[in-house]
Amino acid sequence: MAEFSLDTIDGLSPNDVVPSVAEHDGLKALRLVLTDDAETPDCPTFARIDGVSFGNGTIELEVAGDTLAGAQPAARGFIGVAFRIADDLSAFEGIYLRPKNGRADNQLRRNRSCQYFSYPDYKFDHLRETAAGEYESYVDLVPGAWTKMRIEVAGETAKLFVHDAEQPCLVVGDLKHGPDAVGGIGLYIDNGTEGFFRNLRVTE
Repeated sequence: MAEFSLDTIDGLSPNDVVPSVAEHDGLKALRLVLTDDAETPDCPTFARIDGVSFGNGTIELEVAGDTLAGAQPAARGFIGVAFRIADDLSAFEGIYLRPKNGRADNQLRRNRSCQYFSYPDYKFDHLRETAAGEYESYVDLVPGAWTKMRIEVAGETAKLFVHDAEQPCLVVGDLKHGPDAVGGIGLYIDNGTEGFFRNLRVTE
C-alpha cells in the first residue's frame, strides 16, 4: 500500500493543470486548476503521481470539486481519477464526479453525476451516443464538499464507491484498454473546475 497526503506539490507531474497547496474547508490539500490552453474535455488534464504503476487494486482519496467563478454554464465541477495512464499519456482510463449534478432539479442531470471514460477513443459524448446511461450514474453530491471516492479495479472491471457506501454507484465491466493494462495514476479535473485532493491511498 502507498499513501500520499497530497499536502505538497512534490512528487507530481502535472499535465495541463496548475498545482498548488491550499486550505479547503479547514483542511490542507492539493489544489488543481486547468492551464489556460488545456485541451478538454476528457483529456490528460491531471497531476500524475510520480513513481506509481497501477494495474489492479484499489484507489481511495478525498476530493472536493466546484466550478470557478466565471466558468461556462456547462461546467459541473468535474473531479476524479485517471488510472492505468500510459507513460506517454496517450491512453488511460478515467472516472470522475459531476458535483453540480448531484442535487440538480433536473433528473437527467442527476443521472449523470458520475462518469467513466477512456482516453482517447471513448469520451463521455461518444459513450452517450453509443451506450446511453451505461457509463454514468446518479450519486448524491454537494459542490465543494469533501467527498470520499474509492475505485476498485480488477481486470476489465472498475467499481466506484462514494461516501463509504457498501455498494458501488457505478460499475464498468468493459474497461476499454483491456484487462492487462498497467500505468500511472493521476488526479483529474476538467472544464471550469477548482479541485481539491487529499489522502490518496493506493493498494494493489
